[in-house]
Amino acid sequence: MKPTLMLLPGLMCDYTVWDHQVAALSEAWHCIVVDYQDDDNLVTMSRRVLDHAPETFAMAGHSMGGRVALEVMRLAPEKVQRLALLDTGYTALAPGEAGEKEVAGRMRRVKAATEKGVAAMARDWVTGMVHPDRLNDSVLIDAIVTMFERKSPAIFEAQIKALIDRLDATEVLATIDCPTTFFVGRQDSWSTPELHQEMSDQVRHSRLEIIENAGHMSMVEQPEAMTRVFWQWLS
Repeated sequence: MKPTLMLLPGLMCDYTVWDHQVAALSEAWHCIVVDYQDDDNLVTMSRRVLDHAPETFAMAGHSMGGRVALEVMRLAPEKVQRLALLDTGYTALAPGEAGEKEVAGRMRRVKAATEKGVAAMARDWVTGMVHPDRLNDSVLIDAIVTMFERKSPAIFEAQIKALIDRLDATEVLATIDCPTTFFVGRQDSWSTPELHQEMSDQVRHSRLEIIENAGHMSMVEQPEAMTRVFWQWLS
């Protein structure tokens, strides 16, 4: 029986961001991509992961999915045999002006998705989420926008609420005791390589893999490179 790999997508993402990895790994791994449906809380999302998972599994989470993975580690660390956290973060919403600025920015995007449509919001959003050299790559950009468009403004608002209400996971990092790899795009300006080094420094048995020529959407920007390092992580 093949071992299970739980794949946790990020904000408004779905199975398509993992297509290359699933295609390459499926002969050796049973891959399950989680759909959060209309959940509006990271802990609720993490319980959904556990509801679909076997007794033990490997787990990879991207962006918001990385934060969901950390909540899984808070709830049921004994079930997770290997952990990968991609282009993500671990702190709660900052207090004061910094937090207010983040909330305002996120809610502007919710308003845009509601009034102008998810596709229009996504085309603006993606400009800060991929390597600057890929902004004219219509195949990549259209694929990301189309993926977002499969979800509704209501789902976007629910997931934004989950991110705003996120818990601090500093204590969780210190308790992780399974082989762990942090992956990040070299040009990820949202969740930087420096932040991932900071996280890796807090986790025993962990390592950091930087994906060259990639921004926040590293798995779809450099799928072959990501799959290569996934094999190393799973080995």
